Amino acid sequence: MTTGGADRPSGAICDAAPVRLKTRKEFLAVARGARRHAGSFVLQIRTRRDAPGNGAGSPPRFGLTVAKKTVPLAVQRNRIRRRLREALRAGAALSGAPDHDYVLIARAEALRTPFARLREEIAAALAAPVREPRPKNRPSHP
Repeated sequence: MTTGGADRPSGAICDAAPVRLKTRKEFLAVARGARRHAGSFVLQIRTRRDAPGNGAGSPPRFGLTVAKKTVPLAVQRNRIRRRLREALRAGAALSGAPDHDYVLIARAEALRTPFARLREEIAAALAAPVREPRPKNRPSHP
């Protein structure tokens, strides 16, 4: 029995899950970054400045959110989460830039979108160039 995919042909899709965001602090930090809107989700993006500078950059990290307000039934929320995770695992995560964090905020349409189209949307959103958000025009307080 082999481990690590040694028996897998070269060029095969990797079954390893992408690196995940796990803490609330990480999700909140990404929420302050840029956003991209797609039909099935909203993608939040943040460049990690605290990543170790080893030259190659650290791998992108991903988080998934499916709000109860958007999708009230737990069965549907879990199904959307599984579909998004599998789309990332099936190769869409390869489009992510190193030293970046991404959060996918799912919409109810993610359940009805064909899987191939969902993968394409995620790959396109991840591959687009990252623009930092513009500063908000708020009055300064004395």
